[in-house]
Amino acid sequence: MKPLLQRIVRIGALLTGFAIGYQLVNTSFAAIAAFAGMEAALVANPVTTVGASIFGGSIFGLIAYIISPWFINLLNTFNSWLETTLKAIPTQDIMIGVIGLVIGLLIGALISLALHRIPLIGSYLAVVVTLFNGYLGLSIMLNRKDEMTFLTNLFTRQSRAAEKANFRSAKILDTSVIIDGRIIDIASTGFIEGVIIVPGFVLEELRHIADSSDTLKRNRGRRGLDILNKIQKESQVPVQIVEQDFEDIAEVDSKLIKLAKAMKGKIITNDYNLNKVCELQGVPVLNINELANSVKPVVLPGEEMVAQIIKDGKEVGQGVAYLDDGTMIVVEGGRRFIGDTIEVIVTSVLQTAAGRMIFAKPKLSEKMSGARS
Repeated sequence: MKPLLQRIVRIGALLTGFAIGYQLVNTSFAAIAAFAGMEAALVANPVTTVGASIFGGSIFGLIAYIISPWFINLLNTFNSWLETTLKAIPTQDIMIGVIGLVIGLLIGALISLALHRIPLIGSYLAVVVTLFNGYLGLSIMLNRKDEMTFLTNLFTRQSRAAEKANFRSAKILDTSVIIDGRIIDIASTGFIEGVIIVPGFVLEELRHIADSSDTLKRNRGRRGLDILNKIQKESQVPVQIVEQDFEDIAEVDSKLIKLAKAMKGKIITNDYNLNKVCELQGVPVLNINELANSVKPVVLPGEEMVAQIIKDGKEVGQGVAYLDDGTMIVVEGGRRFIGDTIEVIVTSVLQTAAGRMIFAKPKLSEKMSGARS
């Protein structure tokens, strides 16, 4: 139990003890006065009765306040035992048992209406019969739960629907990652679990881009819609469109962050700026570009590889080649090999925020320098 709640319970125990003590002493004084024939004296001078009642209430309140920690510990122990016991019982059994208990108590209450008319023992008998009927209803329902398939099927459907609704971790897509298209391949591998969330405002942004007068934007928007349609049809991960919107926020990125906080989900993106804003606001991000860089094969200095020199580098004499995964290879002295496929030796590897860059030199030049020496 939290400290604030414990304090409230202890104050409640103090007030309850004071009320009980005040009433008990007041009633005791009235009973003693009635027995001794002193009612008139107490009515004429009520200060004695009030003072004694306040004193008695204070004593009872102090006792209740002192023993309240023991009561709180007892309550916590009972709560822990109850939770542990209920966890071991299937939800279907609990629901069926509650239904049987309610039916039994209702039948017992109806029977008790007639039992109250019996002199002397009618009230006590009504309580006993009501409790017995509640136990009887609970026992009968649990013993015949296998025959009540209509109830168990109903609870099973509800539990499955709840499992589908309460996904373990929502993955929220932004516009850039949908247009990028690599999310389809990632989802098909099974590395994404939970559910893929497509916000309604992201769909609206894709529609606006697809309706743009600019050809490039229009093609990007249509590609995003096609990718989204393909995700819904081919992805092994459930895809859910969420219509929740935040009218007071204009920017889509800000809406994504607020939605991720509300759903306690993660944003999938390849937008560098959105990634940084999410990190500042404590929203988990799955960056596809970082994933792509992480799964690229590790290359160490001294390794040999084959590369096709495609173009000039920024520095004099450099040539540029690319691996199949898009990693750039800068070959020193590779300009004269433009258009050729040659063997190169890795000299160093540079990891940047934009990706990985490999520096190498032609293996042929190393052989020639060795021959000269």
